[in-house]
Amino acid sequence: MENRYSRQIILNEIGADGQLKIKNAKVLVVGVGGLGSASSVYLAGAGVGTIGLVDFDRVSVSNLQRQVLYTEKEVGLAKTECAARRLKEMNSEIEIATYDTPLTKDNAEEIIRNYDIVVDGCDNMSTRLAVNEVCFKYGIPYIYGAISEFGGQVSVLCCNGGKSLMDLFEVLPAYDRNENNGVMGTTPGIVGAVQANQAIQLICKFGEPLIDRLWIADFLSMNTFTVSI
Repeated sequence: MENRYSRQIILNEIGADGQLKIKNAKVLVVGVGGLGSASSVYLAGAGVGTIGLVDFDRVSVSNLQRQVLYTEKEVGLAKTECAARRLKEMNSEIEIATYDTPLTKDNAEEIIRNYDIVVDGCDNMSTRLAVNEVCFKYGIPYIYGAISEFGGQVSVLCCNGGKSLMDLFEVLPAYDRNENNGVMGTTPGIVGAVQANQAIQLICKFGEPLIDRLWIADFLSMNTFTVSI
């Protein structure tokens, strides 16, 4: 039987040792909306051994345009429940932990400190600040992501005393994302996939992850560039 990860293992940057690192990794996805849907799918496909999902929202019809984990039959159900079921169907070899609760400054440390990497798929500043504080305290890489309309941003923060969210906002304000902002359905898919790619790079230690750098993409012009933080 062909190894499900064979196409990754043949890459020199990953190999068998890298695949084992991926299997042993623990990645927390905060927010399982548009960004979290895309990032978690690719993390599960890659074989990340433990994926944590934090979200207190329920699936709504308006989510289906961009949140690819969910179906019409799941409208009204908890996103963490639906996402966990879908990811396990994709890859039964991995473990999924769910937290059907808002992530706040009161519970952030208890949840985050058990993970190696945090992928930010949330849409409010208070959650971002709580994630940033704990990640900076423990040196846990925080893969920031933001979207708006036809564009997005990704950065890797809080790596062993490196730049934090506060430093990022001094360089370029974050996109303001809320339910009233328009967004093309493909936008979070692209940005979330980049976040997942960053996580795998960090786990396997290859390439040049966006540590202390901000990647900015405009999908109308297809112009992308990075700036130092």
